[in-house]
Amino acid sequence: MLAKTAVADYPIHELIAGRWSPRAFADRPVEPEKLRSLFEAARWAASCFGDQPWSFLVAPSSDKPGFDKLASCLMPGNSWAAKAPVLMLSVAANNFGHNNQPNRFGPHDVGLAMGTLSLQAFSMGIFVHQMGGFDAAKAREVLAIPQTHAPMAMIALGYPGDPATLSEELQKREAAPRQRKPQSQFVFGAAWGEAPQI
Repeated sequence: MLAKTAVADYPIHELIAGRWSPRAFADRPVEPEKLRSLFEAARWAASCFGDQPWSFLVAPSSDKPGFDKLASCLMPGNSWAAKAPVLMLSVAANNFGHNNQPNRFGPHDVGLAMGTLSLQAFSMGIFVHQMGGFDAAKAREVLAIPQTHAPMAMIALGYPGDPATLSEELQKREAAPRQRKPQSQFVFGAAWGEAPQI
């Protein structure tokens, strides 16, 4: 398994530095109790009003009918994900649970829940790869997602595998160093584009 530790400009926790999103997964099931720990981590993520607007549809490869339904929603460019031992879809509630008013923070909160899930996974030697490359309309239909909820991201999850199992193009992407924008491009002061006083 490739180690792709972030080259950080400032100190960060080793879980954050080490976490990345591979495409090569081992042919090894993820234990149900470990999956439950991942969803427990998501459960304790912060959310507006403590509403927890996230839901997850999940199928291990051992659940062939369920797994195939999730895999059928992937875009062709993400067909590699159908070799992962677990596929999931994150979903956001459109409205708050306590008053049924629109919750514009739902996608943000689902992302935060996925962040805690991803770090919990990495702490257990499990890797997570989130994807926007899926057919949301098809997912709504084949997975029976109600109109009150919105599909957010497809997720491949499992133990790390051998990058040599990937296409040549994906092997190159797998081996490429991790890159991020510098803070100067996204951290501002009290006005947009203004340098922060930190």
